[in-house]
Amino acid sequence: MKRNVHAIAGVASFLFIATFWTSTVIAELFLSQGAVASVKLAVAYALIAFIPCMAATGATGFIMGGKSTFPLLADKRRRMPIIGLNGLLVLVPAALYLSAKAQAGEFDAGFYRVQAVEIIAGALNLFLMGLNIRDGRRMSRRRHASR
Repeated sequence: MKRNVHAIAGVASFLFIATFWTSTVIAELFLSQGAVASVKLAVAYALIAFIPCMAATGATGFIMGGKSTFPLLADKRRRMPIIGLNGLLVLVPAALYLSAKAQAGEFDAGFYRVQAVEIIAGALNLFLMGLNIRDGRRMSRRRHASR
């Protein structure tokens, strides 16, 4: 059961960030400021579902991993603090700030500086989460093969 929750929450978290990132880039490059504001508001509201997904991923991973020193698990364990802190200290505050600025129609230099940081931080989290998903699948295949 924990493995299923972990896998579903992890993939959902990855898809949330991928959707946030892609929607932001498309809106910024090709759509109006009104569309950007709509995307930023949707991202802010989606945090209500995204944050519990990330928490469930981290909690179930921590529980399942225990004190194992298996190399793939150790790699995942090293990446998780970066993913979590990046999300908590950069992505969530940036999403809320950008949503507030966009709703006020304030597309100024501060908005675009934070937007650039958010895009870079989001890409970093996507990369690291992708590595974790890859390693989780490898561990799952290894577990199934040993049965």
